[in-house]
Amino acid sequence: MITPFRPDGALDLAAAQKVATHLVDQGNDALVINGTTGESPTTSDAEKVQLLKAVLEAVGDRAKVVAGVGTNDTAHTIECAKAAAAAGVHGLLVVTPYYNKPPQDGLKAHFTAVADSTELPVMLYDIPGRAGVPIKTETLLALADHPRIIAVKDAKGDLAATTKVLANSGLVYYCGADELNLASLAIGAVGIVSVVAHVASPQYRQLIDAVLAGDLATAQRIDRQLVPAVEAIMTRTQGAIMVKAALKLAGVIEHATMRLPLIEATAGQVDWLTTDLKTAGLIA
Repeated sequence: MITPFRPDGALDLAAAQKVATHLVDQGNDALVINGTTGESPTTSDAEKVQLLKAVLEAVGDRAKVVAGVGTNDTAHTIECAKAAAAAGVHGLLVVTPYYNKPPQDGLKAHFTAVADSTELPVMLYDIPGRAGVPIKTETLLALADHPRIIAVKDAKGDLAATTKVLANSGLVYYCGADELNLASLAIGAVGIVSVVAHVASPQYRQLIDAVLAGDLATAQRIDRQLVPAVEAIMTRTQGAIMVKAALKLAGVIEHATMRLPLIEATAGQVDWLTTDLKTAGLIA
């Protein structure tokens, strides 16, 4: 989920509750708060806890709230995990430590330490394009032995590797790359952790239901319908920028304010976005 800010850059907790309520009303059964789409590198630890408490108050009785707690410092990640647990969240999303490129044994030690720090279930976030290093198949299989490491948000884009992990472990997979949602579900992912779902939740719910029902034709139709929206939000510029602009177009948020180093979408980008969302049937 995005993190709304006021025009002066201050955290907007009322808007966050509005977005959370809207997303659950639209068919989402869980929300990830304080992920990178939520501009987590720019929010303080205190603000992260405020966001979690606000969202839990708004929708915690209707949806699971998962806290993004990953950093490239294991000690800090553990602090964030404990703070999220104290706030009452239902699970943790832990991204691969970024920039410092730890070896695979370092990744195992990092994820294990974080999983050991609370009683909450953990979803690993495998995104080598941003982290600089993948969680290799053998590392994922080793981490699957931990009782609280139960899921993977998969943004690696290697469907063969994903299939191997699925075939050899009990880890459950969620697609973390909207362009691969249907492909991931087809090989055994149980759901998606989506950016585009901010404006396409009912459609993605239908797509998942169609896959589960074995209705490939319907799933393909929905997936292809959403191609313009995926391209508009995920390829024109940074995804959080465009999805805030999309939510503003849809009337869900009043301000599309970003915190530096991210900046708001340009007028030209908003024009492209408007055309693409109309083509996808997501706005009138």
